[in-house]
Amino acid sequence: MADRAFQRSQEAYDVMGFTRTVEPGVEDIGVSTENTLGSGYCYGGGLLSLDETVDGAYRMSHRWALDRVPAGQAAPGLRRLHQHFKENGWEVTSYREGGAAGDWDLFVQRDGGGERMSFTWFPDREYFMGGATGPCASDPGWEDGDDSPSGDSLWPPVLGPARRN
Repeated sequence: MADRAFQRSQEAYDVMGFTRTVEPGVEDIGVSTENTLGSGYCYGGGLLSLDETVDGAYRMSHRWALDRVPAGQAAPGLRRLHQHFKENGWEVTSYREGGAAGDWDLFVQRDGGGERMSFTWFPDREYFMGGATGPCASDPGWEDGDDSPSGDSLWPPVLGPARRN
């Protein structure tokens, strides 16, 4: 599942046209580059029912961010990304072009929300954030008594421009 979330992010990174390499980790959330994996619980009644977790089930997320992303790169990249998702079977749940003064946002999902992606660009800080969350999956290593979801100790590969042969 971690690979799947990372690959979704890598695809978006490529469509945006970013060329920098982002090493795993984060120094200062909301300021520096980021490339991290995390996991979360799955709930019996779906995402909106937070009353009971499903034992042994988890969902993986990949988060990434870039600093120093100017308008000339972010705005056309987000427009391309918006079109890319519409053409490839994703439901666009929210898209906002904030103009020069406001933040830009793009939120997409598919499979009834099982897979989700989000992107935000902050023009005042020239800061771009993206992320992908995969569907719920069963953890084959889960045992009775485990109290946290899987995957919190995983590290993603380097995020960067796709290698083309």
